Amino acid sequence: MNILLVDDDERSRLGVAKFLSELGHQVTECRDGDEAYNTYTAGEFPMVLSDIRMPKMSGIELLSRIAALTDKRTDVVLFTGHGDISTAIQALRAGAYDYLLKPINVEELADITDKIAEHQSLLNENKVLVERFSDEVQAATEDARREVARLKQALEPTTGLERLVFSSPQMKAIVLQAQKYHDNRAIPVLIEGETGTGKEIIARMIHYGYSAGEQGIASPFIDVNCAAITASLFESELFGYESGAFTGSLTKGQKGKFDIAQGGTLLLDEVGEIPLELQGKLLRVIQEKEFYRVGGLKKIKTDVRIVCATNADLEQRVEQGAFRRDLYFRIKVGNFLIPPLRERREDIIPLAELFLRQFADKRPDRFRKIGNEAAEMLLAYNWPGNVRELRNTMEWVSFMYDDVELKASHLAKFRKDLSVLPVSADKCQSVFPESFSLPDSGFNLEEYINWIIEQAITACHGNKTTAAMRLGISRRSLYSRLKK
Repeated sequence: MNILLVDDDERSRLGVAKFLSELGHQVTECRDGDEAYNTYTAGEFPMVLSDIRMPKMSGIELLSRIAALTDKRTDVVLFTGHGDISTAIQALRAGAYDYLLKPINVEELADITDKIAEHQSLLNENKVLVERFSDEVQAATEDARREVARLKQALEPTTGLERLVFSSPQMKAIVLQAQKYHDNRAIPVLIEGETGTGKEIIARMIHYGYSAGEQGIASPFIDVNCAAITASLFESELFGYESGAFTGSLTKGQKGKFDIAQGGTLLLDEVGEIPLELQGKLLRVIQEKEFYRVGGLKKIKTDVRIVCATNADLEQRVEQGAFRRDLYFRIKVGNFLIPPLRERREDIIPLAELFLRQFADKRPDRFRKIGNEAAEMLLAYNWPGNVRELRNTMEWVSFMYDDVELKASHLAKFRKDLSVLPVSADKCQSVFPESFSLPDSGFNLEEYINWIIEQAITACHGNKTTAAMRLGISRRSLYSRLKK
């Protein structure tokens, strides 16, 4: 709520304002009754919290002047010392919602604030029903139709997850772990990995289960790209907003992603891009299972499984102060670290065959198998774009060529760096296992590894992500090595 706080005692006023702000309310402070009345008439304040004894205008006089404004609907709470109980009773008779004794008990303040929020919400709902009854009925009918259509579509087994094949032990373990999280909706999950490794696929496995026939497939799966939403719109996108919340908003308000995902899963992709000032609100929703819409006065209970995904190093962002530590550990109760495709080469050929079959189904007699030379080229390539790049490659080849077998020539024409080309000896010195032997005197392995890492970082001009790719290790492994 927008709350107007009036108190000439600055220390007391600042303490109450801080507490109300931590509850999620917007607080406007005034030092006396005159300033408060001018501020009140210029804005919208569902709740006014005022001291009784103040210079220029008392709290009771402020209450009377507010009550005389027929176009305003406000609940006024007055607070006073123990010696002014009779004055407080007089204030209740004059129309005050309630009163508090000073020093203020924060539990009593929180309880009264919640009651006023519920009261104001009921007043707003009644006003909407009276003024726009037909519009609300039509909007509710349209929402119901969309929900029925969504449920029908969700009931169809179209996830395609059961067709996925993984041969690497890393991905087999991840699939088993995803099934466990599918069976327990209460645990937040953080999925980490490079771009294109298949983080959304794992999120869908957590939601749907590995088989499309799992129970719960009718519940919604809503994905949000946090990097694509501006900071100013982020709160309304997640939590929605009530009618009249801000200029240019829909007259009937708008549901947020938490509303739409009710009973299902909300995927927050690129979670590291959430504005720092909103991370506290997200943490509160995850912990308390309730939220307010923007401009709303009523708490909304939520039953949503939270899955987060990121290709950024959140630990590093926490250390830099760009991501809240408490939120990081809250969303990381369940955790996946998906290895890049170059670290699980057993998956390259099965996935390539799967993608070829998918595109071949749309064009009969196209690419039913992969030739040996083409397979060697696929395995030799580092796939910096990971599974997404592999899929795009298979889609392009299927579109460009009419053939039954995928050949090396198809890949060479598409991407030159898929070819396995020999490197001249004058450009670099390669070390091959069959030609390498330990010297009799031995050598320091740690120093040798450190030297290799330094060479890679120098060659990549300090770009650690590129250096990790060149070394064939994950970015996390490189950072761990650099810390040592």
